[in-house]
Amino acid sequence: MTAINAVTDLTLESGIAVVTLDSPPVNALSAAVRDGLSAAFTQAIADETATAIVLICAGRTFIAGADITEFGGAATTSASLPDVQALMESSPKPVIAAIHGTALGGGLEVALCAHYRIAVPSAKCGLPEVNLGLLPGAGGTQRLPRIAVPQRALDMMFTGTHVAASECLAMGLVDKMATEGSLLADAVAYAQRIVAEGAPLKKVSERTVAPMSTEEFAAFRVTNAKKLKGFKAPEAIIQCVEAAVNLPFNEGMEIERKLFIPLVLSPESAAQRYVFFAEREVWKIPGIPSTTPTVPVASVGVIGAGTMGGGITMNFINVGIPVTLVEQSAEALERGLKVVRSNYERSVKSGRFTMEEVDRRMALITPTTSIADLADVDLVIEAIFERMDIKKDVFAQLDKITKPGAVLASNTSFLNVNEIASVTSRPESVLGMHFFSPANVMKLLEVVRGEKTGKDVMATVMQAAKKIKKIAVVSGVFSASNFKDQNKIS
Repeated sequence: MTAINAVTDLTLESGIAVVTLDSPPVNALSAAVRDGLSAAFTQAIADETATAIVLICAGRTFIAGADITEFGGAATTSASLPDVQALMESSPKPVIAAIHGTALGGGLEVALCAHYRIAVPSAKCGLPEVNLGLLPGAGGTQRLPRIAVPQRALDMMFTGTHVAASECLAMGLVDKMATEGSLLADAVAYAQRIVAEGAPLKKVSERTVAPMSTEEFAAFRVTNAKKLKGFKAPEAIIQCVEAAVNLPFNEGMEIERKLFIPLVLSPESAAQRYVFFAEREVWKIPGIPSTTPTVPVASVGVIGAGTMGGGITMNFINVGIPVTLVEQSAEALERGLKVVRSNYERSVKSGRFTMEEVDRRMALITPTTSIADLADVDLVIEAIFERMDIKKDVFAQLDKITKPGAVLASNTSFLNVNEIASVTSRPESVLGMHFFSPANVMKLLEVVRGEKTGKDVMATVMQAAKKIKKIAVVSGVFSASNFKDQNKIS
C-alpha cells in the first residue's frame, strides 16, 4: 500500500490499481481529497503493472458531496475538481467507481467521470445542490442528461432526490450491482472483466442526449412554478439542462459555469447553506456523546386520535413503524382514522401515492380504546388536552402499564414536563415531544429535556426524530429561577 496523502491510499489488487479515500465523516471533496485523487490517478495511470483503476471509499459512504465550507472562500493552490475529473475521464485505462452509502453532489459528479460504475444495492445517488441554492457545478447538469433522459435528470436535480441503486441501474447511471459487504472484491473482478473483454472507455461527456422540446421545458416550468418562486437555483438548473439538450458538451459546461458562480455568491445560497449547517448542529446535544446507547423504536403508541394525534401517527407509519392509536371512545377513534385516511387520499389524487400504498400504511395502525394495549410499545406519545391533571393521570397509568425501558413522551406545548414526570416511578424515561401542526407536515420537533430525563432516552428520541424526517431541537423546562440565573435579574 502507498499512502498518497493523509486521506488517500493506492494499492495494487490482482493487477488493478485501487484508489481508496478515507476522509471522515463523508469523504467530502476537500482540498486534501482532491490532491489525493490527482496524485493517485496520476501514479496509477503511469504504473505499467496496473491495467485498470478502481475508486472506492472507506467508512460509511462514497463521496457524499463537496466541502461546503470552501464555498465562497479564498482560492487555493490545491488540485481543482474539474482537473481531477478530466484526469479520470481521459485515463487510458478503464476507471471504475465503486459506490456504497451515498454518491451525492460532487461525489456523483466524480463518479460520472469514471468509465463504469458499480454499486451495492443499499447505495443511493443524487444531485441535491438545489437545497443549498446551487446547481450541480462540476458537470452534473451536462453529464446526467446524457445518461438519464433529460426529463428524469431534470427531476433529480430540481428536487434533490436521492435515487436508489436499483433505479440507478435501470436508468444506466450504475452499470453493475455488487454484493453487500464485498464491494471491493466485486469491483476488482468487474475491472478485470472489462480489461479481459477489451470493453470501451465509455465517456459520459461523449454520449448523445435524448431530445426534450421547448414545449416540454415550458410545461415543466408551469408545473413547478411554486418551487421556482423566490429561488434562483431551480431556474438555473432548467437552463443548464436546456443547454445539455441543445448544445455540445463543452458549450453546455460553459453555461453551467456561468450560472453556477452567481449562485454561490448569492444571498439566497448563503442563507440556505447557513440553514444546512444549523440543522446539523442541532443534533449535537451537550453532555450526550454520539456513542450513547439508544433503544430501537420498532413500535409506537399514540394517545389521542385528534388533529395532533393523527398527524403524529402518520409520521411513524410513513416510515413503516406500526402505531397503536388510543382514544376514549370508538366514535372518536373512527373519526380520527377517517381524517388520516382522507389525508392520504388527497395524496392519491395528486399522484403521490397509490391506493395500495394508502392501504398498506393504514394497516400499520392498530386502533383501540384501551390504554392497556400500550404494554409492549417502545415509545408512547401522549397528545390529549392541555390540562395538567389529565396528563398526570395518563402518565400515572402509563407508568403501571408500559414495559421497562419504554420512552414516555408528552406532546405538550407549554406544561411542565418535570411535573408530568413526577407522577411516575421512572422520571428518567419521561420527556416532551412537541410536534407542530399539522404534525405530518411541519418539520420542526421540539424535544423537551426534563430535569431527570436520561441520556439514553434523549439519544433514542433524537434518533427516532431523524427516522421520521424531523428536525429536532432540544429545549429545557422553563422556570422562574432558571430565568433569573440565566439573565441575572433579581
